[in-house]
Amino acid sequence: TLLLIGPKGSGKSSLVNKISRVFETGVSGSSRAPVSCGHKSPPENGTYFLSEYVIPRGSGSFCFYDTRGLSDELIENEKTLERWMTKGVRHGELIERRSDSAELRARLKLKAKRAAAPPIESRTVDFVIFVVNAISIMESMNDDGNEAGHLKTIIVSCYDNALLSFRDEKPVVVVTHGDLLPLRARARIRVFLGNLLGIPPAYQIFDIPESHDPATTMAIFDMLVYVLSRADE
Repeated sequence: TLLLIGPKGSGKSSLVNKISRVFETGVSGSSRAPVSCGHKSPPENGTYFLSEYVIPRGSGSFCFYDTRGLSDELIENEKTLERWMTKGVRHGELIERRSDSAELRARLKLKAKRAAAPPIESRTVDFVIFVVNAISIMESMNDDGNEAGHLKTIIVSCYDNALLSFRDEKPVVVVTHGDLLPLRARARIRVFLGNLLGIPPAYQIFDIPESHDPATTMAIFDMLVYVLSRADE
């Protein structure tokens, strides 16, 4: 069981779809995970229920858990991550926050009521994949404002959460949407993240854009070999 975490709009759901297409039906396959458009999309858009995606579909191999984007409130992230890492993750579980508006909370509860189903057994998280959007990271690198600084604080505080690591092994990082930037900028982003998070960019940070080419497919397989070998430990 592999847990995907990251800021809203980081590309967690897009990553699920990309990996699913590689393993199942190629580039023409339909998307499995609903995708929100950017971190500034309407507040009701995005992932609010934990969603399990078995890869390949119907197999007993491995699964990804798509999650709600990280909160702007650090304490909310700490509590949520502690619950997932100590009590496990359950498909269909609603991810609520105290900072949610009353209107959003009412909508989510209505959705949960309409989708009510028998309880599903929780799964223990075996490894964590931290997902970030290349565009957002590039903007934060070029901006010293409060919003950019807060994004870096959220990323670092969550990534360094001790519960996400196994002994000395920290989560892997996946950079998405890099196809919208030149190659030199993508290399700068990996180096920046390596310095920010204290990990080697050469083999613990994977650039997996939206491109459909052999290099991207190889990056997906390299990332999965890295992740699954450590999940088995």
